[in-house]
Order: sequence, then C-alpha cells, then structure tokens
Amino acid sequence: MMKVNKVEHPLLDVKISLLRNVETDSKSFRDILEEVSTFLAYEALKDIKVKEIKINTPVKKNATGYSLDEKVIIVPIFRAGLGMVNGVTSLFPQIKVGHIGIYRDDNTNKTSIYYNKLPKSIKGAKVLVLDPMLATGSTIIDSINLIKESGPSSISVLSVVAAPEGIKKLESVHPDVELVVGSIDEKLDKNGYISPGLGDAGDRIFGTK
Repeated sequence: MMKVNKVEHPLLDVKISLLRNVETDSKSFRDILEEVSTFLAYEALKDIKVKEIKINTPVKKNATGYSLDEKVIIVPIFRAGLGMVNGVTSLFPQIKVGHIGIYRDDNTNKTSIYYNKLPKSIKGAKVLVLDPMLATGSTIIDSINLIKESGPSSISVLSVVAAPEGIKKLESVHPDVELVVGSIDEKLDKNGYISPGLGDAGDRIFGTK
C-alpha cells in the first residue's frame, strides 16, 4: 500500500489557501509556492540517513556533529514543478536536480515525454518528484516509470494538492512510492482539473494565463 503523508500544520493550511485564491498574483504565487515546497521537503526528508562526525565548535574540540549519509535528488516535472525547486534547495542547497518534461493533452488526457535529463548519480539515491498538483496521476506515473529505470533507492512525490482519483491511480501503479501532500481535495472536475484546486499552476507561476 502506498504511503500517503498528509502534512498537518496550520501555517501550511493558510499558505495553501493563498495559493488557491484567484486574487493572488504571479509573484506572490511563486513566493508562497516556494514556502509550501519547503514544508513538504522538510517532511519528506525527516527520515534521511545521517552519520556522526567530529567537529570543532568555538568552545569545544571534537564535538559530535552530523552529516548526510544518503544521496538525494529532486526531479521537478515541467512546467509547474520548477516553481517548487527553490523551496527545496533552500533547505538542502547541495542537492542535485534532474528534469523531466511531460505534456498532458487536455482533450485526451494522454501524456507524452518531451525532455529527460536525470543526474547519473540517481542510482541508489532518494528521489523527490516535484509537481504542485496530482490530478489524474498520468503525468506523475509516467515520470516515475522513467525514473525507476535508473534504479533509485526510493521515490517520494511532493504535491501541494491532490485529487482522490489521482492518489488511487498512483497507488495502483506504484504502491512502493510515498506521497507527501499538503491537501487532499474533493475531486476532479469534468475536465480533469482538481476541485477546488489551484487552477493551472504553471500559468499562475509564469503569468501565462
């Protein structure tokens, strides 16, 4: 069974409400999306492996410290996933970033991959897939299919909002992944958009609506 981690925090609820608001302009939307992405990444990395090291502090030599002991790679899905990158890298500056470009036809709901650039070090790494919205699930499923070919140790999907239909579909295909999500919304509408949702996150990030 797929692990669904619904992040609970009142500040996160407030920020997601601002993202939903049609009156929120593109700059504010981008800034808030980065903040929300940091919340999600913090939760997704709570079990990351670390190792003890020795460090010198201003008052003590050979004090116990910690360093990361696990490779982590983020993979934003074009376009909207790009809006989440800075929020994650602000928490984890040394992280490596792959990219997947995948397009969903609004008329047929079919997807096609048009860009794929993943780091060579993805084998054995913990991968965080970034997409603000898990709607039908098709885009994220196809992206995970591609990522799994490179042999990561684990995959977590970070989404701001998700539809129950998309969660169910993702679980049916990839029950071994984790979903870290800010809100589980009501449903998909007749056009395959999440309701109440955020609208078209890519358009709202880049001001192209």
